[in-house]
Amino acid sequence: MIEKAPILLIDDNDESSQNLRTVLAFLGESITSVNTAAWVIQVEESGLKSSQFSAAIVANCNGKGLASLIQELHTWEGGLPFILVGEQHLPEKLDPKLHSAITAQLPTQLSYQPLLDALHKAKIFHENFNRLRNFDGVRDFTMFRSLVGESDVLQKVRYMMGQVACKEVSVLITGESGTGKEVVARNLHLNSNRSEKPFIPINCGAIPRELLESELFGHEKGAFTGAIASRAGRFELADGGTLFLDEIGDMPLSMQVKLLRVLQEHSFERVGGVNTLQADVRILAATHKDLEEMIRRGEFRQDLYYRINVFPIEMPSLRERPEDIPLLLNELITIMESEKRGSIRFNSAAINSLCNYEWPGNVRELANLVERMAILYPHGIVGVENLPEKFRKYFDGNAASPLDSIGLDTSADASVVRLQKRSVREDAAALDLGSCLLPLTGIDLKEYLSNLERDLIEKALSDSSGVVARAANRLQLGRTTLVEKMRKYNLQKPQESESESSSEEGVEALDIAGKNKSASV
Repeated sequence: MIEKAPILLIDDNDESSQNLRTVLAFLGESITSVNTAAWVIQVEESGLKSSQFSAAIVANCNGKGLASLIQELHTWEGGLPFILVGEQHLPEKLDPKLHSAITAQLPTQLSYQPLLDALHKAKIFHENFNRLRNFDGVRDFTMFRSLVGESDVLQKVRYMMGQVACKEVSVLITGESGTGKEVVARNLHLNSNRSEKPFIPINCGAIPRELLESELFGHEKGAFTGAIASRAGRFELADGGTLFLDEIGDMPLSMQVKLLRVLQEHSFERVGGVNTLQADVRILAATHKDLEEMIRRGEFRQDLYYRINVFPIEMPSLRERPEDIPLLLNELITIMESEKRGSIRFNSAAINSLCNYEWPGNVRELANLVERMAILYPHGIVGVENLPEKFRKYFDGNAASPLDSIGLDTSADASVVRLQKRSVREDAAALDLGSCLLPLTGIDLKEYLSNLERDLIEKALSDSSGVVARAANRLQLGRTTLVEKMRKYNLQKPQESESESSSEEGVEALDIAGKNKSASV
């Protein structure tokens, strides 16, 4: 069993500290509790290093100011994220680095899902900091978060991005369509020394050949028919920043020659112009084509290839990292909900089928599926039977599902349910325990458990033909306890015949006799 990184809990209020420790322990977290006056000594006594703590939860700072405490903790460990609990006000002129390290602020009355979300964000921050701690120049340790997944191939991509983000070299990003090549490019820009300058993308395959030169370099008034005014090109717009040449493999040979000159001499002229302009841009390029094969066929210039391919990064296809699909689904649904475009959930059987699919369209195809399912089954649970036909044949019915152990119905009739309903079966499906996708809006745990208890009592009474003593035995409860719970949930005891009543009394008598015998032994 892998031990979780501990959380540093700082709270000067003993009662509040005890409550927080109880909640965090219930969630399976390891806690080191300290106060503001002696936190350094108390941490040293614990024998833990600063880099081992995954987050700091700050609740009550009676000993010193909040800003002062956070500054001390940040100096002690730069990769420590902060979760603030309660009404705590930060000064307006707080260091931006400290602001970025505060990943969440929660009310005193904690709720289950917001607390889980806060812990998750803090741990993402801490993991990214540790992963990139040795990369010179990386300034934002929440970088690459939009690259969702924990697979080995994606971790390798993150590592390579961390190595080259702040280097002034050209990067060629390869991979199939829909794998997220532009996401990589934008992250590289945001974590480079040019992040304050523009990021200008251009799709070389989407612009007609006769207009591509004008788009890249701009044109002067009257340079060609329709040029009624001078216009700056993408190189000028990206001055000091980054120019992203998407699908560079679709660029015609005639333009490749002109692009090569700009990359070599760092200067260019507008179409129809005579003035030479300087090009202070970093080039990031991407393609889904095999450029080396294109060079052999004479369709791509070899000298340009070596100019743009200083540092190659290959994005893996989605079929190479199926273990990331549940995380991607969660992220896509979160984005859709934040944009008020609906919501959807997938049960474990559906996710199993999606993980076995080949995904020729990669992440873009997955996003398309989520959108479609949200339209067809708004706020519902999608099962295998509800997926498009091409996905269903990939369902492995022999694979063990975590939902099987709790007896969920995975038949076609039960594959889609409404999140608004509150039965045990539907709530369990809505939580999708097999893929750990809780409703993003959270659940009322007390109400959920009450509904669970009520439904189980009803089922036991039904299976026992209304005989309370038998139902109590099935639930491993005393008859009196069960009767009290029936009153609590307003469950009326059905009318019993004389024989049923006698049978119940007999069962109860046997139960009492058995208990007395055990006690005497």
